[in-house]
Amino acid sequence: MAIKLYDLAGAEEDRRFSPNCWRTRMALAHKGLAVETIPWRFVEKAAIAASGQGAVPVIVDEDKTVFDSWTIANYLEDRYPDRPSLFGGAAGRALARFVNNWTHAVVYPGLFRMIVKDIWDHVDAKDRDYFRQSREQRLGTTLERTVADRDAKIVAFRASLQPLRITLEAQPFLGGAASNYADYSVFGGFQWARCISPFKILGDGDPVAAWRQRLLDAFDGLAGKSKGYTC
Repeated sequence: MAIKLYDLAGAEEDRRFSPNCWRTRMALAHKGLAVETIPWRFVEKAAIAASGQGAVPVIVDEDKTVFDSWTIANYLEDRYPDRPSLFGGAAGRALARFVNNWTHAVVYPGLFRMIVKDIWDHVDAKDRDYFRQSREQRLGTTLERTVADRDAKIVAFRASLQPLRITLEAQPFLGGAASNYADYSVFGGFQWARCISPFKILGDGDPVAAWRQRLLDAFDGLAGKSKGYTC
């Protein structure tokens, strides 16, 4: 039986743009597990009420409901130990936790302030009021003002990726010769931007861009074939 994944969708059902859902989709593909994705919108809290909270990703694996991308990754690793490992052992799991936290602290906030208006442009009509009100309350200003200087913000954002860039100059993936959950953790943010925004995040010739392309091509182009922009 396929695992069910509640996956954030935009106005177009096939525009799936949650960074955390993409982490989970890549983790499921890495494990070679069959998945049924269920499109979900921000205001559809009742659909995932069984998880005890109101955000995706949420997976349902037979009689088990699990939420939060990091928790889901650990669940998949422990529930399916006979399938390819997401972490490569306890030390890899500990390092992936650091990468996961770094992504939340550096990558996500930097991207959010450049693409938040583009997200609003693509969300379903029933999500628009909720999204604008909640995000503008968080930001303390309008979506439009937040992104107005993104041509300046992108310079600092690209500089913040230097530890990632240096690593990827020496090896093809954060996991080394092959990708693992550390890669998917960071990649989710870049896939978020690609799915929702025409704004160019990475410069030509950037090792991070080459790494992103390798992950777009992974698993028979799972991420690369999804609806998004080419920048």
